[in-house]
Amino acid sequence: MKISEFQIKDVVNVSDGKKLGNIGDIEINLTTGKIEAVIVTGNGKVLGFFGREEDIVIPWKNIIKIGQDVILVRFKALEGKTTEEMEV
Repeated sequence: MKISEFQIKDVVNVSDGKKLGNIGDIEINLTTGKIEAVIVTGNGKVLGFFGREEDIVIPWKNIIKIGQDVILVRFKALEGKTTEEMEV
């Protein structure tokens, strides 16, 4: 699979069925050559004038299934924080 194919898939949280966004980047361990985590980029706010939401870092072990159109992940937000405000 190419990275460009990976980036167009929607990332969906199996805990609540919410779409988290799309893969914007990946973290690779240079020693082992393995993917450590995927980074879901935050969405732009108000036409991009006021920045964007925080990125979500999802460890590779939390990816449940990579399908044809979506990537299913296990993600649990901490109490009082939205998915955009925290990491897995």
